[in-house]
Amino acid sequence: MDIELMKKLSLTFGPSGNEAEIRSLIKKLMKPYVDEIFVDKYGNLVCHKKGTGPKLLLAAHLEEIGLMIKGIDPSGDIRCSPIGGIEPVNVIGERVTLMTNKGEIRGVVTTSHISNNEVLTEAPAMKDVHIDTGLTKQELEKRGVEAGQYLNLERYFVTLGSSQYICGKAMDDRVGCYILVELARRLRKVKQEIYYVFTVQEEVGLYGAKTSIYGIDPDYAIVVDVTNADDKQPNPTKSLGNGPCLTIKDADMLSNRCVDDWIKAAAKRKKIPLQLDVSDEGTTDALTISISKGGIPSTVLGVALRNLHTTISIAHTQDIEHCIQLLEEVLKNTHLYCKEV
Repeated sequence: MDIELMKKLSLTFGPSGNEAEIRSLIKKLMKPYVDEIFVDKYGNLVCHKKGTGPKLLLAAHLEEIGLMIKGIDPSGDIRCSPIGGIEPVNVIGERVTLMTNKGEIRGVVTTSHISNNEVLTEAPAMKDVHIDTGLTKQELEKRGVEAGQYLNLERYFVTLGSSQYICGKAMDDRVGCYILVELARRLRKVKQEIYYVFTVQEEVGLYGAKTSIYGIDPDYAIVVDVTNADDKQPNPTKSLGNGPCLTIKDADMLSNRCVDDWIKAAAKRKKIPLQLDVSDEGTTDALTISISKGGIPSTVLGVALRNLHTTISIAHTQDIEHCIQLLEEVLKNTHLYCKEV
């Protein structure tokens, strides 16, 4: 696995609604492997490898969760609004950077109880969270701070005690982006027509995937995303190091059985471990894709993460490599796809 590339993808800034930096990076990475690249009106990055046969859509969302400035208290505390599914407890203690047209401002995420060293009797809500920059309201306003600006959470990327365990921010879904980039490199000579779509605003409503479909109209789709590991619980079903995860069901979607069987058969042929994910929580871009344009057979394949939706998400490099190998096998055997619903 190319750890340096994964690191670069992880560290690049790109929360929902402000994806230009990460989109530019992925566009540059994909250019050698496809025939055409364009950004649609909604901001999705569409990379098309021309070919024959049914059109396959492979999608991964390129944006990440984040924080946006909501307002400044008279005391100078900056109030913020979550972008995506952020639990307040997961960001308390984080360092943030505000980028204004007058320079960079650093701050920390805290609450008044923590600032005053008071005993916490309950988990804080987002309304309790604020950013402490050490500046007054007047000083912040003078330096260009205002509502609607993005807060950049501290960025770092490391390997843990084992080099197979990587840890960093935005792993949801930069892991999926890494898989598509690497897959495009390996599949540049196959004859199959493929659309690699890096979607926007998945974290706030699955919006980019829905709009992207109308310019492509694929025959089937595989969304490459991450899911939460449960290997710190009794009887885990999604463990790090045990292979990619195929989502059969989530809170809002039942995946297409034919596409699932296609993937399971490929895993069996190549002896790639595969974990089956049946969940009552969350959903992905596959939901909006599957109910667009009269219905598109869709499923979700990805890897499990510990500490999902934090800046310290943990993934296993072998799961990522196995996911790439599995998709490569699937795409090289498109004739084995069963079209029956």
